[in-house]
Amino acid sequence: MPDPAGRPFRQWRDQVRSADDIWREIVRVTEIPGVTTASKLQPIAARIVMLQSGIRAPRGVMIQGPDLETIERLGIEIEHVLKQVPGVNPETVFADRLVAKPYVEIDVDREAIRRYGLSIRDVQDVVETAVGGQTVTVTVEGRERYGVRIRYLRELRDRLDTLGRVLVPTPDGAQVPLDQLARIDTGVRGPEMIKSENTALVGYVLFDKNPRYAEVDVVEACQRELRRRLDAGTLVLAAGTSYKFIGTYESQIRARRTLSLVLPAALFLIFLILYFQFRRASTTLLVFSTIPVCWAGGFLLIWLYGQPWFLDFSVFGVGMRDLFQVHPINLSVAIWVGFLALFGIASDDGVVMATYLDQSFARREVRTVHDVREAVVAGGTRRIRPCLMTTATTILALLPVLTSSGRGADVMIPMAIPSFGGMCIELMTMFIVPVLYCAVREFRLKRLPR
Repeated sequence: MPDPAGRPFRQWRDQVRSADDIWREIVRVTEIPGVTTASKLQPIAARIVMLQSGIRAPRGVMIQGPDLETIERLGIEIEHVLKQVPGVNPETVFADRLVAKPYVEIDVDREAIRRYGLSIRDVQDVVETAVGGQTVTVTVEGRERYGVRIRYLRELRDRLDTLGRVLVPTPDGAQVPLDQLARIDTGVRGPEMIKSENTALVGYVLFDKNPRYAEVDVVEACQRELRRRLDAGTLVLAAGTSYKFIGTYESQIRARRTLSLVLPAALFLIFLILYFQFRRASTTLLVFSTIPVCWAGGFLLIWLYGQPWFLDFSVFGVGMRDLFQVHPINLSVAIWVGFLALFGIASDDGVVMATYLDQSFARREVRTVHDVREAVVAGGTRRIRPCLMTTATTILALLPVLTSSGRGADVMIPMAIPSFGGMCIELMTMFIVPVLYCAVREFRLKRLPR
């Protein structure tokens, strides 16, 4: 619905352009001293993160210890340390307060209940029924079933003084007030929630990173800072306590280990396939040289996405930085998957060019350096149009991905950036491959016996 000027209401504020801008506005207007801001997670994203890491944040520290008090004390110390680490958003660092909830503790006096012929179980049953309620029957409403619970009226159990007047029946029919059979203590502090992992008590310190930092780099910086504090003695681990960083970054580390094997294997297989095609190591290396060129193009575009001047202009009122969602890109699994896809298509133009150059030399009788150069120029000029078509179709196919938004765009765009940048630079291979091919042919010609 637009305003009188024709501008939609949701666009009244110029500073709000994305979901991150909305989150920053929420944080600004809800800032309360002493209250920690939570990590920016949408409901679906929060559910996925919790399934991956088991915590309510993308990353955190899991502390194991012998008791909750020790875990809470160490968590608060780690919270103060992490707030000082560069790359960590200090507003999102929060350690679980495990022992902070007031409890009402009913301590049964064994001597008193013995005089009345009661057992501890008798007293506990009365407290459970009178205060918490007990299901006595089930009512049937069509296909629905509802439990019927009975307990004291609210005014007879909502205050501590009335709680002490809860009557406990004895075997001889007498009704004895609860405060004569037990001591009711309200000054007890207990856990809000008891968490365990691998049969050990645990607590968590949640934190999030600043946007311009890579996830793994931030976690490694936190680990180094904690180790430095431990070595200096400013942070002390009590006996039986330990900590461990957990979160989605663990998937990044596992993927990085996998990719350290997959990337070399992919390059080797590409080289092997090219060798089976050309049957010459020299020609295979010529075609394979296009992959480092495209690799450089992918990294060049990643670097350009981090520059404030890149695409800083508008076309028909549409900002190019907003259209292509230009922002600093950190190396991630999606980036390396994009490079893997680039390796597969980077050698297309080189294969087309080298294949036709072989055919050109097969049709000609080459005796001099001039003949070699004429054959290379003749073959290269005939393959320019197919090479341009191959590159253009790939670049045009990636444009919708680079301008996409919504669910999945945060993964698709990093995957498309290396391929797009590499294919833009890949046009250079139309000159690199013929020049290197000509150099190899001239070298072979000069080595022939006269």
